[in-house]
Amino acid sequence: MQNIVKKVEELGYELPAVAKPLAAYVPATRVGDVIFVSGQLPSVKGDFSAYTGIVPTALSQEKATEGAAICLLNNIAAAASLLQEGETLKLVQLQGFVQSDPSFKEQPAVLNGASELAVKILGENGKHARTAVGVAALPKNAGVEVSCTFQVIKA
Repeated sequence: MQNIVKKVEELGYELPAVAKPLAAYVPATRVGDVIFVSGQLPSVKGDFSAYTGIVPTALSQEKATEGAAICLLNNIAAAASLLQEGETLKLVQLQGFVQSDPSFKEQPAVLNGASELAVKILGENGKHARTAVGVAALPKNAGVEVSCTFQVIKA
C-alpha cells in the first residue's frame, strides 16, 4: 500500500479520505481477494462543484477528463481502506459514466483520465477492462462517475 501512496504523491496528487456514501450503501466491499468499489464521483474533500454539468455543454471534455482521474483516486482510497498489511491492488475492471449531451460521443476519451492514471499509479497492475457509457444524469449533477473492481494481491 505504501507504494501506491508514494506513487500518487510523486504524480502530484493526494490519496483522499474515503468519500462518505450519499445513500444506503458502503464505499467498498471485499469478497475474498476481490474488492468492489461503489461508484465514485469527482469529489475533492466533499466538493463536487468544479466537475458538474453535462459534457461538453456545461463541463468541458478536458475538465470531465480531470474529474475522471479524481474519481479513480476516490476508488483507490475506498479499496485501500480494506487492505491488510502486505497487500496491494490490481485493477481488474473500470466502469465509467459520463453525463453527456446526446450529440457527445467521446466518453472513452473522458474515461482515459482514469485509465491512464491507473497505469501511472499501479504500473502493469493498472491495466484493466473498461466500460465507457454516456448517461442523461448522474448524482449531484456530476459530470462523471467511476466504479472499479480490484483484485487484492501480495505486495
